[in-house]
Amino acid sequence: MKLNDLKPNFPKKPRKRLGHGISAGQGKTAGRGTKGQNSRTGSGGRLYRQGGNLPFFRRLPFVRGKGFTPPTEVNFNEVNLDQLAAFKANAVVSPETLSDARLLRDPRNPVAILGRGEVKAALKVRAHRVTKSAKDKIEAAGGSVELIG
Repeated sequence: MKLNDLKPNFPKKPRKRLGHGISAGQGKTAGRGTKGQNSRTGSGGRLYRQGGNLPFFRRLPFVRGKGFTPPTEVNFNEVNLDQLAAFKANAVVSPETLSDARLLRDPRNPVAILGRGEVKAALKVRAHRVTKSAKDKIEAAGGSVELIG
């Protein structure tokens, strides 16, 4: 057996050569009927065209930017431990003091303390959310962590 002896599993049918005269069997209208949208090339309209209905993407509300924002989404002000180096020992680190130190992006949002960096001084941290690594580092330095409701 050689490569030129191989044959496909299924019968190969030659493609129809449409519009090649009356003797070809598919001349003149080439199986498309007469006139109308579907007889023309490039027929069928655009992808979002829905035959006179308002297209789906135009039915949706107009939103600029990144898309839909869930109404229950909470954006935290993220503060890392290395940013707390400016605070002195036994200082109280709360959303108010962080806002005064200009470490918060938006003071109206809750505060989350993250664990990047080290803490040298004992701090009394009051925040809405504290990661486990940040809590361990603060307590190892002799500080305390209090969660705000």
